[in-house]
Amino acid sequence: MEDIFLTAKPRALTGKQVSQLRRAAWIPGVLYGKHLDQTTSIQIEEKILKQVIAVAGRNRLIKLTVEQDGGERLVLAREVQRNPISGRLLHVDLQEVSMTEKITIQIPITLVGTSPAVTRGDGVMIHGITGLTVRLLPSDLIPHFNVDVSGLAELFSSLLVSDLKISDQIEILTARTEMVAKVVPVKEEVIAVEAPVAVAEVEVIKKGKIEEEGVEGEAPAPGEAAKKPGEIAKKPEAKKEEKK
Repeated sequence: MEDIFLTAKPRALTGKQVSQLRRAAWIPGVLYGKHLDQTTSIQIEEKILKQVIAVAGRNRLIKLTVEQDGGERLVLAREVQRNPISGRLLHVDLQEVSMTEKITIQIPITLVGTSPAVTRGDGVMIHGITGLTVRLLPSDLIPHFNVDVSGLAELFSSLLVSDLKISDQIEILTARTEMVAKVVPVKEEVIAVEAPVAVAEVEVIKKGKIEEEGVEGEAPAPGEAAKKPGEIAKKPEAKKEEKK
């Protein structure tokens, strides 16, 4: 795994004045740590910081150099603030770490492999927790935990934190009973399909509606049988004139 380098400058502007930095494409930040005398205000070129965060995330070590300070420090990007609409970087908190002291950090979980139950179409895979909170030495940091779900062969089979195979060098702080992945039934959505209506039936319905609106309730003419609802009246045949 390649080293990640970052250069920062001491920052003089604070408070509302940091908006000037952002307009000039610089991102304000702070550097802090257990063995530092005080928190240091820094600024980092936006383009460079964006590239570093994209690679390092929050759980990869960064070799930081602060100009006019001298020396190289190992840091983690503990908090990264972004504009909720544009996603643009707003602020970053960098924590200095010691290679001989354990740190507490959350490492994301990545599901790998394919569940036979899902392949057969018996169910779908749902994700539980997305990361593990752990305690470890910085040298034992990993980008993510790969969790193999190919062993979930049956419906309702699941993986808990207690089922994961994790290095003995890593202390898991997340509850062992937390669910990581599970195969559940596919929810079938029943859609009512109306039976097709024949053209003749449509005509009957239309004529029946007309009768309801204008004719219904009137007594049948003398000699004419009452029509059933929806029945189409036949056109009376013309009487033939008798030859004299």
